[in-house]
Amino acid sequence: MKTVQWYPGHMAKAMRMLEENLSLVDAVLLVLDARAPLSSSNARLEKLTKNKPLLYVFNKRDLADAKSEAIADAFRAKGKNVIPVSAVKGQARPLLSAMAKITEEKAELLKNKDSARPLRFMVAGIPNTGKSSLINLLSGGKKAVTGDKAGVTRSKQWVRCGDAELLDSPGLMPPALENQIFAKRLAALGSVNDDILEFDEIALFVLEELQKSYPERLQERYGIENGTPLEMLETLCKNRGFLLKGKEYDYERGERALIDDLRKGRLGALTLDDPSEMI
Repeated sequence: MKTVQWYPGHMAKAMRMLEENLSLVDAVLLVLDARAPLSSSNARLEKLTKNKPLLYVFNKRDLADAKSEAIADAFRAKGKNVIPVSAVKGQARPLLSAMAKITEEKAELLKNKDSARPLRFMVAGIPNTGKSSLINLLSGGKKAVTGDKAGVTRSKQWVRCGDAELLDSPGLMPPALENQIFAKRLAALGSVNDDILEFDEIALFVLEELQKSYPERLQERYGIENGTPLEMLETLCKNRGFLLKGKEYDYERGERALIDDLRKGRLGALTLDDPSEMI
């Protein structure tokens, strides 16, 4: 299977920009995909921002299940600040409260100095975790550019959010994706540019992952009972009528349908990462 790697030139530039702008903010919101919070972590980002108060935002919680909650608890057990949210469906108040909590000392310092400067937060994470949607939730309107493709935000954007200011940053992948299981999960969820992927390999990987953890979803959605990943894909194509002339399987259409169902939550709430994978 082809190795999944994606670190285009604009990301190296964006990483430098992030480093240069860290001094301007009081705290950092690290946005993770709640369906794969371990896979969507970026160790380099965490290292760069470790001297700032950090809040790990498990976004898309509406698409994740109890395994994601268990991983959040494991983060908390390590002393990390975590809040699960759904940027497109949730309310801003719990997130604003969590942001206020991690910046209590800074707010008090500004107050004692009679400073009118707003608290400033950097919103960071890998592509397609919903950073811009999160900013829109907090600001009460569509002020940040959003999209369901990796790499939509390419430059920094300052957005006013009540008494605070938010710095939206481009999605940043690690320079090297060493854990290829995590990398393939990110590819499946849309955090890697689809144009560089071998979609057939990602689809077969997804079928194998779902067979291990959510076999009932495959049965309910596609009528798949068991089999090798290729056999499962063929069953999907057969039952969905994805056939070419001569009744050959339209593998590409089946693969696209599977990945789209996963990304859009049509397979139900699920979490690809497992708490046992915590380091």
